[in-house]
Amino acid sequence: MSLRTKLKKVLPSISITEQEALDAGDVWLEGSIYQGKPDFNALRAVPAAVLSADEQAFIDGPLQELLGMIDDTEIQNGIHLPEYILDFLKKERFFSLIIPKSFGGLEFSPYANSTIVGTIATKSSAVAVTVMVPNSLGPGELLLHFGTKEQQAHYLPRLANGRDIPCFALTSPEAGSDAGGIPDLGTVTKGMYNGEEVLGLEITWDKRYITLAPIATVLGLAFKVVDPNGLLGGKENLGITCALIPKEHPGVELGNRHDPMGIRFYNGTTRGNKVFVPMDFIIGGQKNIGRGWQMLVSCLGAGRGISLPALGVSSSQVAFKGASEYAAVREQFGLAIGQFEGIQEKLADIAGKTYLQEAMRVLTTEGLGMGLKPSVVTAIAKYHMTEIGRDVLDSAMDIQAGKAIQNGPQNTLASGYVAQPIAITVEGANILTRNLMIFGQGVMRCHPYLQSMVESIHSEDKNADKEFNRILRKTVGYSVANSLRAFRLGVLPFTAGANSPLPEVREYEKAAHKLSAKLAVYADFSLLVLGGKLKQAEMLSARLGDVMSFLYAAMASIKYYEQKVASSEREQAAPYFHYATRFALQSAEQALHKFLDNFPASGTRKFMRFITMNYSTKMPKISDNLIRELAEQAQLDTAFKKQITHLVKPVKGDGHYINEQAYLAKMGCLELLAKVKKALRAKTIKPGIRFALTLDNALVASVITEEEYAKLIDYNIKRERAIRVDEFDFDMNLLDENAQPVNLQPLKAAVNQ
Repeated sequence: MSLRTKLKKVLPSISITEQEALDAGDVWLEGSIYQGKPDFNALRAVPAAVLSADEQAFIDGPLQELLGMIDDTEIQNGIHLPEYILDFLKKERFFSLIIPKSFGGLEFSPYANSTIVGTIATKSSAVAVTVMVPNSLGPGELLLHFGTKEQQAHYLPRLANGRDIPCFALTSPEAGSDAGGIPDLGTVTKGMYNGEEVLGLEITWDKRYITLAPIATVLGLAFKVVDPNGLLGGKENLGITCALIPKEHPGVELGNRHDPMGIRFYNGTTRGNKVFVPMDFIIGGQKNIGRGWQMLVSCLGAGRGISLPALGVSSSQVAFKGASEYAAVREQFGLAIGQFEGIQEKLADIAGKTYLQEAMRVLTTEGLGMGLKPSVVTAIAKYHMTEIGRDVLDSAMDIQAGKAIQNGPQNTLASGYVAQPIAITVEGANILTRNLMIFGQGVMRCHPYLQSMVESIHSEDKNADKEFNRILRKTVGYSVANSLRAFRLGVLPFTAGANSPLPEVREYEKAAHKLSAKLAVYADFSLLVLGGKLKQAEMLSARLGDVMSFLYAAMASIKYYEQKVASSEREQAAPYFHYATRFALQSAEQALHKFLDNFPASGTRKFMRFITMNYSTKMPKISDNLIRELAEQAQLDTAFKKQITHLVKPVKGDGHYINEQAYLAKMGCLELLAKVKKALRAKTIKPGIRFALTLDNALVASVITEEEYAKLIDYNIKRERAIRVDEFDFDMNLLDENAQPVNLQPLKAAVNQ
């Protein structure tokens, strides 16, 4: 019995849905990371993302106007989005970011799409999700890539100008992430349509969690197709299929709403019982029966790589801007709280991770802008950028403390904090993304020979043994080369290469090469020792996925620092860069050690440690000095800080504006404040009960001039406004049927001053 035959009995075959997922998309930078040789030349050759004139005009025009219209407190205290918001989104074609201009769309780049969604999310999660969904996985993108010319000509102009609102229904109560388990069924049959008998499908479905379903005019639907009577002349089970069904079609039910964490975007259910549709309703026509899953996974890039990461980045930028301004303005014990090391530790972490988020956002959208569809990279972006967003937001909540837990127009964190689990759950919960998808797809897509080997193992071809032996020889050679390279870098770490023109970058480039070399060895031994069981060893494989992910993040950090940071701003950016890159490299190294510590075969574990010389941590550390340096830099009003918080666009009167005005006023008064504090220490003046009284004493004592007094009083008014929280006048005698106050009217005096 040949080795191939023995392996065929042991190794599980790849399911149809798994194979279609593997076949969809491209291998990009993650391929070189997995193979132990991160390709920094390819990284630096990626064209830098820039906004076109049309994109910038849209951001400066309709987007800025939209931000001025949004009152998130009104939205959250209502039942749904105000009609005037929806009308504006339709009129200004916010739902057509990905639709070509030839169909009336805006045809913006992935980078612009991400920027627009992320900017809206800094003001309202509900509006951001409403804009995001039609511009990610759904009818629009499926029609673009797979629709017939007739379907495109009919629907795309209507989707572009908002005459049609789309939704896409995939998730069923019995099948969430397991698309192969969809119970919704379409049976090939004949029925009546437009007064004549035609061939079509009788579909029964029950879907949930469908965003925009309650207001959708056209339903995208995924279901399985069966042909029990052989009307199509082939097999009975034809596979997952996607159709586009108008809301008014008989039998379509759209309406019942969910309540996703109180975030007021439209989300709900759709059902149908034995609804007959003609074959023309199938996206791409009858020939696309059974191609639904392949179509879906090939279009996942927009949701995974653009929209959901944009929500994570927006959370980080809001958190960073708000926390840094609050830390500079809020005083306790006579000092700005940003001077306390406990606050600095949190603030530095927020700042460094916000930089890392923006770097990953830019690089990922640059790759998508090249026309690539890297399924592993977009899974990395979706998982880590939403998780980092959650982590950063938690830290910002800690810094703002009592201010952060009081709802109202001045609270810039609460809505995003409540909405954060939504981005983490969409497109499959993050547990699935990390434990099954990143390394699960990466190992098959990025290994140069593994997928071909598995195919040859299960092949029925007469030359299968010969083909398997040929691939096996190449695989052994590849693994030996990986081991030798990792051993060399372990024994002689100085031999790692680096091509960056910036000396501060080279140590990190070398570190990435050393970690990547270890990853390649551990992945090879995992496959050799665990084989098909690696699929079930989710904690082990997830850690290898973490290594891939954090090395991708480190490469993004390096590219952003080299290409997006002006040379005149490198000094400002350096602490952000060092913190972010060290965090990524440390996280990758920790994942490698956790993998080794828990590898089940002790002999193999010891050999892997030896061949990679992996006995202790070696990555550059985040020191206390770096934390202090970054925390201080984060509280300064610099051009680079504006660059990595650019998604936050304050509108006069909103919470962002109030915080920023107080912060800028303090930055303009630093010398005067120092003068007053010096006089207090010298006891030239007495401190007042309130700071305004201290300023009165300083003016009387001629410590400050009348002009300086006016400037400091202006700052103090803005400071008091920024540290204040919203108050509400609840009439507890007026309660609705849910025991909620009917007249929820905030006292907006602080906001409107």
